[in-house]
Amino acid sequence: MTNNQTLGKNIFLKGKDRLMKTPSIFIIILFLIAFSSVITAQTQSGFWESKIGDTSYNLDSGTGERSITLEVKFSKSYEVKPKVFVSVSQLDVDKNYNCRYNVEALSVSRDGFTIKIMIWADTKIYSIGGYWLAYKE
Repeated sequence: MTNNQTLGKNIFLKGKDRLMKTPSIFIIILFLIAFSSVITAQTQSGFWESKIGDTSYNLDSGTGERSITLEVKFSKSYEVKPKVFVSVSQLDVDKNYNCRYNVEALSVSRDGFTIKIMIWADTKIYSIGGYWLAYKE
C-alpha cells in the first residue's frame, strides 16, 4: 500500500468517524433537553417571610416558647408527596437578647406544606425569611 492510499484511507475513516459521532451527539442533546423538562416538572421553589405587622406575628415580644406558621401552596400539585427543604436567608433580631430559633416544614402534602417558626427564652425576632424547595424523589 502506498502512502497516498494510506492517506486516503485515513481521511475516509476520519469522515466516517465524524458521521458516527454526529448522531450520537444529537441524541445526547435531545436526551438532556427531555430530561431537564422532567426535572423542572418535579421541582418547585419559592420565598417565604414573616415580620412585624403580619397577622398573628408574636416573635417580637414576650418570653418562653412562641411560634407562628405559614401556609405554602404549590403552583402545581405533585403526583406523590414531595420532599421539602426550608432555609433561612434573612433574620432581623434584637441584639440585646440571644438568638434561638427553629424553622421546619410540617404537614407536607401533594398540594403544599406548613412552615413552622419557633423561638424560645427571651429571643426577639423582628423579621425572618428564607427559601423553600420541593422535589419529587
